[in-house]
Amino acid sequence: MKHIKVGILGFGTVGAGVADCLLKNRVVISRRIGVDIELTGIGDLDTTSDRGVSIPSGILTDETESVIAKSDIVVELIGGTTVSRKFILSALKQGKAVVTANKALLADYGPELFAAAEAGGGTICYEASVGGGIPIIKALREGFVGNRINRIYGILNGTCNYILTRMEREGLGFEEVLKDAQRLGYAEANPSLDIDGFDTAHKAVILASLAYGGWHTTDEIYVQGIRDVSLLDIRFAEDLGYKIKLLGIIKQNADFRTEVRVHPTLIPAHAPLAGISDVFNGVMVNGDFVGDTLFYGRGAGRAATASAVVSDIADAALNLAQGIQQRIPAYRKSVESSGMVSMDEIVTGYYLRMLVDDRPGVLAQVASILSNRKISVSRLVQPDDSDKDGRVTIVAVTHETRESEMQAAVNDLEHIDAMYGKVCVLRMEEI
Repeated sequence: MKHIKVGILGFGTVGAGVADCLLKNRVVISRRIGVDIELTGIGDLDTTSDRGVSIPSGILTDETESVIAKSDIVVELIGGTTVSRKFILSALKQGKAVVTANKALLADYGPELFAAAEAGGGTICYEASVGGGIPIIKALREGFVGNRINRIYGILNGTCNYILTRMEREGLGFEEVLKDAQRLGYAEANPSLDIDGFDTAHKAVILASLAYGGWHTTDEIYVQGIRDVSLLDIRFAEDLGYKIKLLGIIKQNADFRTEVRVHPTLIPAHAPLAGISDVFNGVMVNGDFVGDTLFYGRGAGRAATASAVVSDIADAALNLAQGIQQRIPAYRKSVESSGMVSMDEIVTGYYLRMLVDDRPGVLAQVASILSNRKISVSRLVQPDDSDKDGRVTIVAVTHETRESEMQAAVNDLEHIDAMYGKVCVLRMEEI
């Protein structure tokens, strides 16, 4: 039986989970894949704290480069984009197989890392970078190889999904649920990476590259988080037969340009994705032959992420045992994407919420502005009685409209004298 040595860089929550799995299930894994995988080194600056994992003596060290040198497979679980990038490049230049869960690093430096892997004869596996324990990377890279991918919709951030779920179920405001999420450990002390949509954007970039080739940075895509989603919007959406989810949306148009965007989205309440709640993730992939598929599971956490990392370690070990490091390329060099669709060009449905003076003619004025912009309205309603200041909420739901036309209409609406504040604009997808 071929013997493969594994080194882990970073002994935090996930690193400890991976070490625990490799040590406890070494025999099980070797029987399943016919390769013996041995954990031979763990590199971390902190060599004294108890992580709740019993490891053999001599494995944990602060000499990270020595761990890389003696390993066949290097598992990067440090996080960030500076030190982790340095160590991954070092490993790849030595021809090592690299396993990482680092979505931010891949999103920002993917082409550089894949080029280094090719030049050094190594490879990069990154199943745990998207969806935690959900095997979505392998599905896109291998399982759907015979399909053209029509579209991907992803609930890719457990923190946001937890917040929106509790707002919906319990009628709580955003700030109240966020504080609770921080107390429970679902949200960081500085939660901006999650709630402002950038974590989802990193993952969407990775999925888009697998689906369509090419590599687009997060700077090229539209990103909007959930800070401005109010309880009022969640209630109105429910009355209209929808739920609000933070989605990563990935599509390709007829001229092979790729559409990637991240924003709160109204989706039909009966859609499978609408039923994914709390900290769980879900990814819906539609292929031209396979049709709709849905992947569901824990998107983060020590055990789920460790499971995905170990599956990559097993894949890399099998490749090394057969002497074929790059059996299936981690990145498609034959680019199928001919560029990006700008946000102004996207076409989708819209939900608009407006606060206006409760007086005759205002509803007609709103309808006229939308009509003048050739925006077809499916529903235009005044859900509530006026408040103590004589103001009333109007909600409009439109048919599919070009983004540029909608933004122009919103600008017109915000300039009528009966309007208070900004118009709340949320996009809709009829999944």
